[in-house]
Amino acid sequence: MKGLNLDPGRIREELATFNDRLEQSYQTLRAIEGVDVGTTPREEIGHYDRVRLYRYQPATAPSVQTPVLICYALVNRPYIADLQPDRSLIAALIALGVPVYLIDWGYPEDADCFLDLDDYIEDYLDSCVRKVCAESPSGRITLLGICQGGTFSLCYTALHPERIQNLITMVTPVDFHTPDFTLSHLARDVDVDLAVNTYGNIPGELLNDTYNSLMPMRLGVQKNLGLPTQLSDRDRALNFLRMEQWINDGPDQAGEAFRNFIRQFFHENRLVNGTVLIGQKRVDLNQIQQPILNILGRHDHLVPPSSSRALEHATASSDYRELSVSAGHIGVFVSSKALKQVPLTIHDWLQERDA
Repeated sequence: MKGLNLDPGRIREELATFNDRLEQSYQTLRAIEGVDVGTTPREEIGHYDRVRLYRYQPATAPSVQTPVLICYALVNRPYIADLQPDRSLIAALIALGVPVYLIDWGYPEDADCFLDLDDYIEDYLDSCVRKVCAESPSGRITLLGICQGGTFSLCYTALHPERIQNLITMVTPVDFHTPDFTLSHLARDVDVDLAVNTYGNIPGELLNDTYNSLMPMRLGVQKNLGLPTQLSDRDRALNFLRMEQWINDGPDQAGEAFRNFIRQFFHENRLVNGTVLIGQKRVDLNQIQQPILNILGRHDHLVPPSSSRALEHATASSDYRELSVSAGHIGVFVSSKALKQVPLTIHDWLQERDA
């Protein structure tokens, strides 16, 4: 094969080098006793069943008065926004003087299989919003929704616009039927009734395997071949292990909420059609007149930009801004380039619209 060097001596040399790197990786891992994530100081100020609400300690005098409440997806854990001190969207916002709060949905147990979207949005999310509103000088907040949490935030803002001053969405699916939405194509083939009736709660491991299947070479073969480099020293190894911990820390999904989300959003694309029902309430995105900052990743393989960009014409907001970041779905939060751009953009955008 042209360009392929099959010289036996060269092959022996490369194998010996690879073996030395593997040995070094092993020694590096042996010296690591634990992996720390989510280290930015915070305190719990609300507890609703398995849901926790946190307030982060300010690092400087506030430059923005309206608090920001981060609503993450039910899938995976919200500490991706605070992975480590030098890769933390939350720490960066706090350093700029933005007051930050965070919802942690927790880990559903077997008894939670009957929780539905009405429970999550009109009970848990609403309780958190009201708590933070009580600490806001204006009685209103900025809601920052990430991925599925952004979709939840759109629904909540449409249902309760009086409590939301600004809306920020990050890597958020809006139009679930764009042609390049690979995950949506897969989800539309899922017999969601069979899945929920079989499992009760949908296992987090099953969902992680699904996400990995979207990029099998990069997230499988290439990642494994690159392990000796990733684990070559302590700092690089900890960076890698923190991300791996987050990737594999996928909570199970409450069965009824999963059924309802897959059916209404993926199967029927109701959000852009104005027919989503949360309990008995219809979600009409035209009720949203708040300023919107929509942040997306240009290389996002989970939520393609085409899906997120549908937000521009889906609401009644006359103050819409879009930030396109040269990153993937997770890189928007953890890549060094994104963290130089995203927190500062959010801060400046909030200052211009502060009460």
